[in-house]
Amino acid sequence: MCGIVGCILKVGSVAPLIHDSLKRLEYRGYDSCGVATMDRGRIYMKKDSGSIDEVHARLNLDDLPGRIGVGHTRWATHGAPTQVNAHPHLDCKGRIAVVHNGIIENFAELRRELEEKGHRFASKTDTEVVAHLVEDYMAGGLGFVEACREAIKRLRGSYALAILCAGEERIVCARKESPLVLGVGADGMYFASDIPAFLPYTNRVVVMEDGELAVLTDSGYEIRRIDDWSLVSREPKLIDWSVDMAEKQGYPHFMLKEIHEQPRCLRDTLRLQPVYLDLMAKFLDRAQELFLVACGTSYHACLATSYLFSKLACRGSHPVIASEFIQNYGNTLGIGSTVLAVSQSGETADTLSAVSYAKDRAATILGITNVVGSTLTRLARVYVCQQSGPEIGVAATKTYTSQLSVLTQLAIKLGMLRGKIGHVEGEELHEWLWRIPDITAEILDSREKQVMELAKRYAGSDKFLFVGRGINYATAMEGRLKLLEIAYIPSLAYAGLEDHVFGFVDGGTIAVFICPNNNSRKVLIDEMNLLRDVGANIIALAEEGDVEVAEVADDVVWLPAMPLDLLTPIPYIVPLQLLAYYTSVERGLNPDRPRNLAKSVTVK
Repeated sequence: MCGIVGCILKVGSVAPLIHDSLKRLEYRGYDSCGVATMDRGRIYMKKDSGSIDEVHARLNLDDLPGRIGVGHTRWATHGAPTQVNAHPHLDCKGRIAVVHNGIIENFAELRRELEEKGHRFASKTDTEVVAHLVEDYMAGGLGFVEACREAIKRLRGSYALAILCAGEERIVCARKESPLVLGVGADGMYFASDIPAFLPYTNRVVVMEDGELAVLTDSGYEIRRIDDWSLVSREPKLIDWSVDMAEKQGYPHFMLKEIHEQPRCLRDTLRLQPVYLDLMAKFLDRAQELFLVACGTSYHACLATSYLFSKLACRGSHPVIASEFIQNYGNTLGIGSTVLAVSQSGETADTLSAVSYAKDRAATILGITNVVGSTLTRLARVYVCQQSGPEIGVAATKTYTSQLSVLTQLAIKLGMLRGKIGHVEGEELHEWLWRIPDITAEILDSREKQVMELAKRYAGSDKFLFVGRGINYATAMEGRLKLLEIAYIPSLAYAGLEDHVFGFVDGGTIAVFICPNNNSRKVLIDEMNLLRDVGANIIALAEEGDVEVAEVADDVVWLPAMPLDLLTPIPYIVPLQLLAYYTSVERGLNPDRPRNLAKSVTVK
């Protein structure tokens, strides 16, 4: 997730305004930034790696000339966070400047096509192909706007784009599955990924929809559908949010905003370049022994992955908490060992310590992370970026489900490589993975109010018990962790009820059962009955229409049917994230800032 911003003013210098606006978007990405302006038929640009303040101190972003410009603050997904990979990106002649938020799925094939025509690329990013495509269409005789439209029609993936052209007194913007809003001001026109970027300058906002292209001039805007070029009529709306509310897109906390971002993040994870997953699957296949190493929430993703690898690929693995890895397995490591390390930040100290130790003993290191250029990406033989964007809330939500999505895709690849999954079954599993973002959105739309009411009812309880079997033991562990992190309620998580659990349970205990329709369901229903008999209140997450669960549980959160138990962890964790969030709020706490906790990487 990156942030784009820009404007075209009637009079004055645009660069200081873009710099100011970028600061309000820095929560969307902060590994590099840049600004491009157009003045007297020429593009001027400054960009570099680092935070906005660091780049400004080195380059002075405010002295670029002109009243038209675009800016970008980056969270890397393609290409390390370096000066050359920072946005904006230019064409061969330096006359087209592009900023982009999203993922261009077919950039590799477009790049090869353009290189065969003689185009020279400077970066490793997916975005640069857009500048060269526009250049190519203009060289073929199209005007600027027409060339932008034809270039955008070639793109597959997600994008919020803004394009400048030397000599053109207008900005072209386009959107598909990445947020983009226009601001209508008395002094000119604005655009940005989020409203807070330009809110101090105007509160008259036009929200662009998927498949639309807008042409901005200093006196107004025109929106058209890209496919048929039909004109779209859309009047501005007045926004009465404060800047702080706007940064959270109207949500009271970043955590809730990020819970609601999960459908989009999940779609982005499904746009990973297959070549990287294929390569990682080959290393996993040839490993003599395989370790899945992580901490906290990422460890729970590894725990779920151990079930995925076993069931889909018949590949044994050892999920290990990173702090225990060296002591427990250090003496067994060698050239036949493979370590798949999972870390949202790529900077988790215990995980890096385990990885460095294993690498020194000739083990193969693979990585899943959210931060390109992090230490983990430098240590790994192969790494995959999970592409969920920066997460401001301390409690991991969207990064966890993104990790699960990437690791599920990897398990399917590995199963097909090892001949344990046929082509048809593999395609069916991928089709269901593509449905999960919509299923997640449906859960958020239909179940959030119910979960909020449950939190109000049970926020005063002094202990919770989470129970899940099989792969959803990881879901129980993660649900428990979320509640502990932000609501501070003592909680336990089990894969099944052991005798000593009954000493923990009393009339004030809330027992949460993760109970999809699988071969563990009957056992879980029996355990619900046992706990209800000793006074516990039962909340069940179950498949819609499960009458037997409804007869036992005090409350049931109904969830859509899934074809395979192994695909349930993503949709089933969402109500538990909401339960933790609303319980924290009901207890008068700030879920974005839990006590004594911090992320490894945060916005400064």
